[in-house]
Amino acid sequence: MGLEAACKVSFDGKASEGKALLESAELLFRGDFRVKIPFQQISALETKNGRLTVTFPQGVAHFELGPAAEKWRDKIRHPKSLLDKLGVKTDSRVAVIDIDDGNFRAQLSERTSEGLENKLAKECDFIFFGVTGKSSLRRLDNLSKHLAKTGAIWVIYPKGQPHLNENDVRHAGKAAGLVDVKVVGFSSTHSGLKLVIPKTKR
Repeated sequence: MGLEAACKVSFDGKASEGKALLESAELLFRGDFRVKIPFQQISALETKNGRLTVTFPQGVAHFELGPAAEKWRDKIRHPKSLLDKLGVKTDSRVAVIDIDDGNFRAQLSERTSEGLENKLAKECDFIFFGVTGKSSLRRLDNLSKHLAKTGAIWVIYPKGQPHLNENDVRHAGKAAGLVDVKVVGFSSTHSGLKLVIPKTKR
């Protein structure tokens, strides 16, 4: 998850108080009206006196963010890569389980000198585990046995599904002796929840 702020937004002749959210690849606003601005569609970005002005094909939106405006501008201009958000380093030992995303796998292969495994090593720094339903979460207990002490399991799950949500993943992680520490937008369709071994048990 990126930044969020309560603010006033002016767009298309309307103004509303609400919540602005800065995701990994888009800027959102939810108030009396909604605005969704993918970064790739932004043609101009300016800040002045605490106001972030965003120009995109549908028009110009003004976000009254106060002192945070410049920070938001910089994050839009220079977004972190997915692997940076996930914490993957060049020497990370990585396993990918049940994630059929060729682009993600290609990024991992380029980043990690240790290579990409479809099977579990004895001690993984990261296990990326794709799930589509609650039944898949039962595997977390076994997967946790393959983690390095400071390693993490990233559970990748679909967004907006009534049968599986962040709380389901969190509870399953807790049952497997893990704690959740971070949530990210993995893609436009999936989120990722990071689970780690509690410090007291490392």
